[in-house]
Amino acid sequence: MATLKPLNDRLVVKAVTPEAKTAGGIFLPDSAQEKPQEAEVVAVGTGKVLESGRVVPLEVKPGDIIIYAKYGGTEIKLGSDEYIILRQDDVLAIKE
Repeated sequence: MATLKPLNDRLVVKAVTPEAKTAGGIFLPDSAQEKPQEAEVVAVGTGKVLESGRVVPLEVKPGDIIIYAKYGGTEIKLGSDEYIILRQDDVLAIKE
């Protein structure tokens, strides 16, 4: 199976599936659920290249759980797994 190696300030994440039921115990079909905004970082690029040519390392690392912009990134499918490729600028927070 192929692996993904993101370039520069990009990262590959795998969406964390939200709970499929409401607080009252009602199960929601996929069509009624919001697009997930939480994901686990799978791979990171080398860093952001500044105009001066200096490379600034990314703040996130593989294994981090992040919150990202609702419509950020590009969704891809590799085998049976679905991933999202984001720029670090689309990451809003790291969950601790």
